[in-house]
Amino acid sequence: MSGSREGAIARATACYDDGRYLAALRTLVAVPTESQMPQRLPDLYRYCGEVLPPMLADMGFESRVLDNPEAGRGPVLLATRIEDPALPTVLIYGHGDVVRGLAPQWSEGRDPWAVTVAGDRWYGRGTVDNKGQHLIALEALRAVLAERGKLGFNAKFFVETGEEVGSPGLAEFLELHREACAADVFIALDGPRQTTFMPEMSLGARGGVAFDLVVDYREGEHHSGHWGGVLDDPGFVLAHALASIVTPPQWPEWCSPSR
Repeated sequence: MSGSREGAIARATACYDDGRYLAALRTLVAVPTESQMPQRLPDLYRYCGEVLPPMLADMGFESRVLDNPEAGRGPVLLATRIEDPALPTVLIYGHGDVVRGLAPQWSEGRDPWAVTVAGDRWYGRGTVDNKGQHLIALEALRAVLAERGKLGFNAKFFVETGEEVGSPGLAEFLELHREACAADVFIALDGPRQTTFMPEMSLGARGGVAFDLVVDYREGEHHSGHWGGVLDDPGFVLAHALASIVTPPQWPEWCSPSR
């Protein structure tokens, strides 16, 4: 069973047209996964342990709910489908938690825990951040499997439940489960978009790093009348170091050679 790219796309499109995607999204949105509220911790576990796994099981995924190394924080769902250890592995990221529902502030007839369709817009907590996105990935995998009977790669589905509160414990989790989360390709279905009218794909992302930069040349004070221009001034050295990040001389490791 070989199938075709066009056939897989047609199957994926059909799941929107026939209502299957909307029905599944309603199931996900119905779980009040507010990570900001400690009393919702059971709902975070329910989302990872009872709601998502059945949607993955019929595609041959084995699901595990793994505790957060930080006490009192939401778990991680890690579902895997290994076709052949020799094949590349794709790790798909999503988050199951949402911002607070704030139900009294919603328009009449709308509920944060139910998907409301109004014209070409869908309303409900998580429809666009991030339940809708990781459901798209799930249904895309389903379409490929239905079309050709295999993915042609190994897949791992990683859903955390703390993104809306800064992903507490995530770094420690990845250290603890480094091998289980290892992959050749990482796909994250989250982040800002430039427009709501067309899909968007980013092939890279910026990271951030915090550090202290200290210039400490010598102890005590030195009179500028005697030493000015002779001794390096720590203030100027620090200013040059900061300026060199974005102006010549550029560091090849930091800047594109074409810019």
